[in-house]
Amino acid sequence: MAVQAPAFWQGRGTIARLLRPLSWLFGALAARRRAAIQPQRLPVPVIVVGNIAVGGSGKTPVVDWLAALLRAAGHRPGIVSRGHGGRISAGGGVAVVPADGDPDHYGDEPVLLARLTGCPLAIGRDRPAAARELLRLHPDCDVLIADDGMQHYKLARDLEIVVVDERTLGNRLLLPAGPLREPLARLAEVDLILAHGPLSPALRAAAASVPVFPMQLQGGDLRALTDPAHTRPAADFRGKRVHAVAGIGRPQRFFEQLAGEGIEVVPHPFPDHHRFVAGDLDFGEALPILMTAKDAVKCAAFAPDDCWEYPVRAQIDSGAAERILEKLEDGRTTA
Repeated sequence: MAVQAPAFWQGRGTIARLLRPLSWLFGALAARRRAAIQPQRLPVPVIVVGNIAVGGSGKTPVVDWLAALLRAAGHRPGIVSRGHGGRISAGGGVAVVPADGDPDHYGDEPVLLARLTGCPLAIGRDRPAAARELLRLHPDCDVLIADDGMQHYKLARDLEIVVVDERTLGNRLLLPAGPLREPLARLAEVDLILAHGPLSPALRAAAASVPVFPMQLQGGDLRALTDPAHTRPAADFRGKRVHAVAGIGRPQRFFEQLAGEGIEVVPHPFPDHHRFVAGDLDFGEALPILMTAKDAVKCAAFAPDDCWEYPVRAQIDSGAAERILEKLEDGRTTA
């Protein structure tokens, strides 16, 4: 079953116009809520990675990249995430995620990030509570990354990184008339913007003086779900017909990336954070199955033979790394 963003989010037709008053109300209530919140300051710096729209923009690979950057600079980062789709977060709980954790229990993205980064990672709808639990169990952490934390204003932040894929911004209207969780003007308040794809002059103007750095997602060797030690280069699948599975914010991006490798794609989009069962991978036609890393963590237990994970890494302009480390150091010296 595929669930996509409403088609009317791509324009300002009749439905969007009818919903416009609700989007004004949404914006007013969100601004009022933000103004009323007293952010809770932690004893270590907090770096937020997020976006202003519903849907995938590439945040998870950015968090992975950021964790590696901080470690290389001598820091000991931890990660805080909501744990969307997991039972713990849904029940209002807080937990530290083991790298071999069950995605149904902790959420797919937290389990994936714990495995990718090796960093201690805590989940909870209450981000400050999750962060305090992480620091209690891992007191050596000296910086926290808040995954998808832009709109979680209870957690005070020292640096904001927004990931922008302009294709997710649609008609530029706030929910429910459009896909925006915050207005475009929010871009002018962050510390830096990572542009996943080209940005229009209008969007660059909305960012004002905030520096913009390009990023792209680079695919690596594919890993067999039944034997992760078994890898194959994407070139092995060139010219071949495959089932492509994506339960992410923008499945089409994954399908386009595979097609760019010369692979003939039979697309199978699923809802973001979909809870896969074995039957979801029974497509009738016996072809290799390629899927995202986020989906692979949920399908490994029942994946058929010839099922492959296609991992991606964020390739980000070096200027972004320099600015992040500089801002972090400035914050230390002024604290």
